Parts: sequence; C-alpha cells; structure tokens
Amino acid sequence: MSLPAKKLAIASWSLYDFANTIFSMNVISLYFALWVTVDHGGQDILYSVALSLSMLAVAVSVPVFGAISDTTGKRQRPLASLTLVCVICTALIGGTSNLWVGLILFVIANYCYQSALVFYNGMLPSVSQGTHIGLVSGYGVSLGYLGSIAGLLMVKPFVEESGRSAAFLPTAALVLFFALPCFFFVRDPEKKSSPPVQIKKVFATLKETFSRIKHYKLLFQFITVHFLVLDAVNTIIAFMAVYATKVIGFSGNEITQFLISSTVGAMVGSVIIGFLVKHKGSIWSYWLVLWVWIAALSLAAVSQSTTLFWYVGPLAGVGMGGVWVVSRAILVELSPPEKLGEFFGFYSLAGKTASIFGPMLWGSVVWALDATQTLKYRAAVTLLLCIVIAAAFLFRNFSHNISQAKQFD
Repeated sequence: MSLPAKKLAIASWSLYDFANTIFSMNVISLYFALWVTVDHGGQDILYSVALSLSMLAVAVSVPVFGAISDTTGKRQRPLASLTLVCVICTALIGGTSNLWVGLILFVIANYCYQSALVFYNGMLPSVSQGTHIGLVSGYGVSLGYLGSIAGLLMVKPFVEESGRSAAFLPTAALVLFFALPCFFFVRDPEKKSSPPVQIKKVFATLKETFSRIKHYKLLFQFITVHFLVLDAVNTIIAFMAVYATKVIGFSGNEITQFLISSTVGAMVGSVIIGFLVKHKGSIWSYWLVLWVWIAALSLAAVSQSTTLFWYVGPLAGVGMGGVWVVSRAILVELSPPEKLGEFFGFYSLAGKTASIFGPMLWGSVVWALDATQTLKYRAAVTLLLCIVIAAAFLFRNFSHNISQAKQFD
C-alpha cells in the first residue's frame, strides 16, 4: 500500500468512529429514550426491554461475528451491510408514529450498530500496519468524541423546528455520510482461502475461555468488578437524558448542553486518567474512577436544583472516559501475553452483558414505583450507586490480593 493510500485508509477508518458515535449520542443517549417516554408516553421499561433485547442478541452474535472476521478476513462488506441496515431503520423511526414499530426498528438499528463494531475493530491491525496501533486507535477515539458533539449540534436545528421525530432522518444521513469513506477506501487484506466457520466450535472456545479465566483468580475478580461498574455506566448513558428531563426539568437546549459537557468531560478524563495510569499506577487510577462515579451518582440522586445537577455531566464524563482507559491497562497487566486477545474478547462480552442487565434494572425499578413522580427515578439512580459501591468493596479485596501477590513475586 502506497503512503497516500495508507494515510487515506487510516483517515477513512478513523472517520467511521466519528459516524457511529453520532448514532450512539443522538439515538441511544438522547432522542429515542425521550421519543418513547415523553413523546409517546411509554414507560421506561419499554425502552429498557428494547435496549436489553438488542444487546442480548449482540452478546450471542459477537463471538460468531468475531470468528467470521478472523477466519475469513472479510470485514469491509459485513461492516457496510450492518451499517446500512442501521441507517435505514434509524431513518424509519422518524417516519412512524407507532410506538411498537419504533421500538422494533430501534432493536434492529442498535443490534446492527453494535455488531458492526466487531468488523470495524477487526480492521485496525491491517489499517495501522507500519504505524503504531495505539496511535491509530487514538485517532478513532478522538474523532468519536468530536462526532458525539457534532451530531448533537447538527441535528439540533431539525428538532427545534419539527420536534424529536425529526432527529432520526438527519442522524441516519450523517452516519451514512461519514461512514462512506471507510466503505470505499479501507480494503480487506488479500486472503487466499479460509476454512468454514464452525459455530459450535466458536461457543465451545468461549466456554473454554470462561473456564480458563476462572483459573486466573485476579483477572476473574477484576472482570466481575468491571461488569458491575459497566452496569451503572451503560445505564447512565441510556437514561440520563430521561432523568434530566423528568426529574430535574431540563429543556431540550439544556439537555444538549449537558450531554456536550459530559462528552468534553470524557475527553479530558481519558487523557488525565491515562496520564495517572502511567505515573500513579492502574490500581490507584481505578480507585479514582470509582470515587468519581460514586460522587456523580450521589449528586444525581440528591440534586434538587439544576445548578447542582450541572456538575453531574462533567463528573460522569470523566468517569466514563477514565473507566475504559484504566480497565484496559489492568487487563493487559493481568493477562498472559499469549492469551491477551482471548481474554479481551471475554472482557468485551462482559461489557455487552452489562448492557443487558443495567437497563433492565433501571426499567424494573421505575416500573415498580410507577405511582410516584420523581422518586422512582431517584430510586433507580440510587440502585446504580449501590452497585458501584458494591464494586468498590470487591475492588478493595482485589487490590489487597494484588498487593499480596506482588509481595510473593
């Protein structure tokens, strides 16, 4: 690959991250949750079930898609196909006034969005050949944060003029527009032949990985802690706009500003926590992330005024950006080098599974306390706070075991 073609491939691959975070921010975090709960008067449990069902399907499919990606080396066509289905379903949400049709379209759109990431991430090694893989990955992450903010700002005029339903068609158009360079300029490396993918073998391998991880007690303890933290993180991503609207009373403009502030917090948080991991160590840094989340959720639960709640966005953003940076560092430290890819796959699956349980917990609490007005939402946030506190207690045992293990080394 010539140098100009290589640079074009890296830029195009990175731009896909810009595209897919527009969907994540506009659909998952903001407009669809409010479309269900405010515009159509649906209960939170409906959005919870739709989100959890799509993530359950993703959790089952990801090992298979991963095997297809690795065995065949074909990533460009599946990525384009899944993205196109996501784009079409997202656009159609804006054209329906039927709540159930909208929920089904969202399940398909989110499933395709999440599944496409398997093939997108699989492109990284071939795209970055000759360039540091961390540097190319960083380009994607940076553009992803910018995509979140740009997507909000570019779609906002449509929503102000015609309401939330008008958000979905321009969001779909933006995702497609910024994804196109990846479809055209990132090519699969040539692979002469590949054996057929054996689905039974894929799940047998997953079972073996789980058995192996249990033998690495420290690693298993950490993934359990991380699963609990992600229960809270993924649920906050999905429901914070609903909470800000129904409990705090934020307007549409205020929610947009709030989400932008949390995204900026995530950008800053990933840089700061990355620096602290290098200079203070991963255990110290993960403690900091846990305390940031405890502070953010405590503030959200007790906030009676908009003034206090404004601090929640940047704090949650710092925690959100930091949790990914430091958790990956710990996983690398604990995993044997020859099993790193295998254990990263299980780590990713734990994150997907957390996206099933967290939203269902939120929806169940809000549904059970439906007779109350805002108490149900405060109770749901308090439950997430309790989960993070439980994770902190488990992490205390984990860090103690780490220090003991180092003494015997």
